[in-house]
Order: sequence, then structure tokens, then C-alpha cells
Amino acid sequence: MIPAEKIIVALDTQDPVICTDLLHSLSSSKVWVKIGMELFYAEGPRVIHEAKALGLNVFLDLKLHDIPQTVASALKALSRLPIDMINVHAAGGLEMMQRSYEVLAGLNKRPLLIAVTQLTSTSEEQMQREQRISGSIQDSVLHYAHLAHQAHFDGVVCSPHEIKLIKENIGSTFLTVTPGIRPAGVESHDQKRITTPREALALGTDFMVIGRPITGAKNPREALETILQGN
Repeated sequence: MIPAEKIIVALDTQDPVICTDLLHSLSSSKVWVKIGMELFYAEGPRVIHEAKALGLNVFLDLKLHDIPQTVASALKALSRLPIDMINVHAAGGLEMMQRSYEVLAGLNKRPLLIAVTQLTSTSEEQMQREQRISGSIQDSVLHYAHLAHQAHFDGVVCSPHEIKLIKENIGSTFLTVTPGIRPAGVESHDQKRITTPREALALGTDFMVIGRPITGAKNPREALETILQGN
């Protein structure tokens, strides 16, 4: 069995009707929902309030990445929304992450603050060629994770392949949020560094992000239940 609280369902749609149907189908399941750029830019804060009204925890996945003052100001505005997790991109640097934490640290109830490391659509060869980062992708992810930990972040977004590396080097309480989760036999789409839900759980992930295998199914709730059974 996979705990529902460990699953974050990615609501990657711009259609408000589809979104509402998905939210209602997930409302009693105890899973989280991820509201990313596509949905937030289309629907704005309304969809966050809709999800919270249905009792769902919300991960606002905007991957903020700009100069420190701009990101800090954006987080100050977004923190007024009833969100439970938010992220910035670790490539923005240590100062940007420190300013991000400072903005949220004084809140009575702050959202979990997570840093994006390397996207699960990025291969090692692509990272080296296009980002001009030498070494392995695991080295890059761990470096970003150390910076995030130094900035007092709660954890990072990484692929399942880096979970053990991060836990062993930073600590078991440092959270890992892992996209690139695909049930066995399901198409990987644009994800490159992937595992099954059962494998990610065995590796020690804290949260696994699953989108199209659930949201693209004819019956999303049934697809979710199948995943929860470990199939």
C-alpha cells in the first residue's frame, strides 16, 4: 500500500471544468494537488481556494527564479494564499533562497519551502552540454540540495534516483519531492529520470508527484486507487 498523503496529483490543465471535476474526484482521498504554472496562470488564486474548500493540501509549483528581491516580493504576495508548499529554483542562488526563507519564516503558519534542483526531463548529457555544468547530474542535484539546506529550506524537488544520496548526505528529515513517477507500463512522456511509485516509496521519498497517469485516465479516482494499492 502507498500512503495517499505521499502522493501529489499534478493538475496540469487550463480547463476550469476539467480542473473542478478532478478536484471533486480527489476531495476525500487525502492526496495533495499540485497547481503549476499552466493552471495558475490560466485560473489564478481561485483554483487554490477551490482546492482548499474541498479539504486538499496545495503545492503551488511556480519554480520562482529571479533576482533575490523580486523572488522575495513574489513570495510575500503568494504567502497570503492558503498554500501548503511552494518552490523556487535553486539555480537562483544561495542569496535568493535565503531571502525566500526570511520572507516566510515569520509567518504563524508558513508553507513548506522547497527548492527545484535539476528537472526530471533533463538528462546528464543535456545538463553538461546546455547548462555547461561538468560532472554528474547527481553531483549537481546534491550541490543544489546543500545550498537549499544552508538556506533553511524544508527540502528539494529531485528525481527518485537522487533520494538516497540526499538523505544520506543531508539527513532523513530533509524532504524530497519527486516527479518522474510512472506506474509500470505507463508511457514516460517527456520525463527521463523516472521510477514506479513502489520503487520511489522503497527509496524513501517523502512526496511523489504523479500527473497524467491519474489525470489523463478515464476514471481518475480509479487510477489513483490502483496506484495506492501498489500496482
